[in-house]
Amino acid sequence: MGGGFRLLHLVRPFLPFLPEVQSPNRKVHLNEKVTYSVISLFIFLVCSQLPLYGIHSTTGADPFHWMRAILASSRGTVMELGISPIVTSGMVIQFFVGSKIIEVNNNVHQDRTLLNGAQKLLSILISIGMAVSYVLSGMYGSVNQLGVGNAILIIVQLCFASITMMCIDELLQKGYGLGSGISLFIATNMCETVIWKAFSPTTIRSARGIEFEGALVALVHMLITRTDKVRALHEAFYRHNLPNMTNLLATVLIFFIVIYFQGFHVVLPVRSKNARGQQGSYPIKLFYTSNMPVILQSALVSNLYFISQMLYKKYSGNFLVNLLGKWKESEYLGGQFVPIGGLAYYVTAPSSLSDMAANPFHALFYLVFMLSACALFSKTWIEISGSSARDVAKQLKEQDMVMVGHRESNLQKELNRYIPTAAAFGGLCIGALTVSADFMGAIGSGTGILLAVTIIYQYFETFEKERASMLGYFGI
Repeated sequence: MGGGFRLLHLVRPFLPFLPEVQSPNRKVHLNEKVTYSVISLFIFLVCSQLPLYGIHSTTGADPFHWMRAILASSRGTVMELGISPIVTSGMVIQFFVGSKIIEVNNNVHQDRTLLNGAQKLLSILISIGMAVSYVLSGMYGSVNQLGVGNAILIIVQLCFASITMMCIDELLQKGYGLGSGISLFIATNMCETVIWKAFSPTTIRSARGIEFEGALVALVHMLITRTDKVRALHEAFYRHNLPNMTNLLATVLIFFIVIYFQGFHVVLPVRSKNARGQQGSYPIKLFYTSNMPVILQSALVSNLYFISQMLYKKYSGNFLVNLLGKWKESEYLGGQFVPIGGLAYYVTAPSSLSDMAANPFHALFYLVFMLSACALFSKTWIEISGSSARDVAKQLKEQDMVMVGHRESNLQKELNRYIPTAAAFGGLCIGALTVSADFMGAIGSGTGILLAVTIIYQYFETFEKERASMLGYFGI
């Protein structure tokens, strides 16, 4: 692996110029990790409210309207790109590694450094490409209105914010904080969306009169102001084009279902070869790859939306462009464009149960797409992320651990009975829960809710492990 030229070597000249966070040279205490995580979250929230300087308007079509909460992005702010460049670069690099286009020996420090550098470099290039595309597509006004100076300034702001988020993510992942920056930003954005749609005091004029946007606020308002309480309850639970109580209850239900499934796991007993009597366990969860299949699926769909909308605006009469997606302006979503045909339409969740009944093929295609995509991404992820049966067997052997009741030579064979099945079936369950949440009308999309719940649960587990570790460290 070390001799000869490899594709990864092309990254080496760029390493000195790429930002890097040094690994901690001591154990970072829990209080420090919480502090770093809170500061990182504060920076993200500030960036999400900080408007881009130099823009003319943000009234054009929003290619990422459907994926804003999942991609942790905010329209018209320096966080316009969100985590999309980071997730997309990670997905592309992992695909190249898994398909052996890029050869990596994870036991060699130089290879790990080059791979990390390749992901950062690709993330920066994607940020530049997306920022340029946004400006040239007229999302902030035409380039003639903006002027060359403002156009360049907008691109610089977007790229700088993206690089900052990349560094924050690396900071937390290297042990200074809890979890990863990507997970923290997604969970925060999703929680913000759910809370706002439940308690928003914004008033909206509709055919039914003046209504509150927040589902709970609207319920209380209707019960107080309407004389017909039964009809008021019906409207609060089933009103269209605004968050309703059915959406809110569906969100809560999905939350508890996901928490319930998080407890499903198989525990494999292991023991030490050298220390007699020393035993342990290796748990294999149903959600073995956690929320990674949904993150990868979201990145795939968001990039499809972006490319499809950009092409449709320029070449709406082209057959291949229409095959990729047809779009029209929605009267209910503030001028946002929604897919009405092509691949982009079929990979989008049906908007309601009546929409499912009217277009059963659309619902079926979306169901098959979500289940197969999540199962495939989950199965692929274990191979390219170092969590396959082969990798786990190697880790246990390096720790001189063997499975109780089995020979050391059979370790990988025994793990193969559980890990690939847990990955594929777990990915299938993730996809099924996402589809269920979409069909039930959960707030913020099924994908977003699933991501938020799994991330919050991961943070709870991480916090408990860190706390237990600290108590053991002090002998409590």
